[in-house]
Amino acid sequence: MKSLFTCPICGQPLCAEEDRYVCSGGHSFDRAREGYVNLLPANRQHSKAPGDDKEMAAARSRFLEGGWYAPLRDALCDQVAQCAGEAPALLDAGCGEGWYTAALTDCIAARGGQSGGIDLSKPAVKKAARRCPGGEIAVASVYRLPVGDASVEILTNCFSPLAIEEFYRVLKPGGIFLYVVPGPRHLWELKSVLYEKPYENEERREEYPGFRYREVIPVETRFTLSSPRDIGDLYRMTPYFWKTPKAGAERLSRLETLAVTGQFRIHVMEREK
Repeated sequence: MKSLFTCPICGQPLCAEEDRYVCSGGHSFDRAREGYVNLLPANRQHSKAPGDDKEMAAARSRFLEGGWYAPLRDALCDQVAQCAGEAPALLDAGCGEGWYTAALTDCIAARGGQSGGIDLSKPAVKKAARRCPGGEIAVASVYRLPVGDASVEILTNCFSPLAIEEFYRVLKPGGIFLYVVPGPRHLWELKSVLYEKPYENEERREEYPGFRYREVIPVETRFTLSSPRDIGDLYRMTPYFWKTPKAGAERLSRLETLAVTGQFRIHVMEREK
């Protein structure tokens, strides 16, 4: 079967076989038992275990499975349904554990299309592959996507690094880029516990070369986390986990419940022709 992915060594298209991926240049990449393929060459790794670690991937996976961010997932699927043509190709760049990717894969499959997701974290990719048996999942970097030029109609990026030049390269002219970022008061209640003086996220609409804006879609939800574990999982999946003062982390650890606002922005952009 022709793969959405290309060889990270020579750039030729890959063919997906039962237990491996191969290219016409003779390069071969084994498919792991979970179903994913590692397309990150050793000489491009900046550490022995790049990306999020096993604990962070597990925390985010548990939190997302609670359905707290379902309104964002559903809004993304609505956008894909509106933008997708016949037999489209979709890439989820920075797919993490594949919670959003699984829903997007189902949406694309309903139109006879092909989907894939990549992430730098092997623990996350293992979970993504189990969630997305109908899509292709690979360990790879968003800054060196193993995807051909102008080969996908839709590219999604949820809270992941922005590699705008690569995204432009792999999108077809007229292709759609769905970029999810936090709104100004995203997780405001969590931040109010962690910091003495919480700050709003900057809201901006930045123009990127080669793209034009269609719209910015606001998505907002409120939910209550009713256990220390759920609160801890949310905290661990945020950047605040790495930079919160000790006193703030201790305040959070004493909470039994926390009402939270999830505020998102979906930036919908089109690759210029």
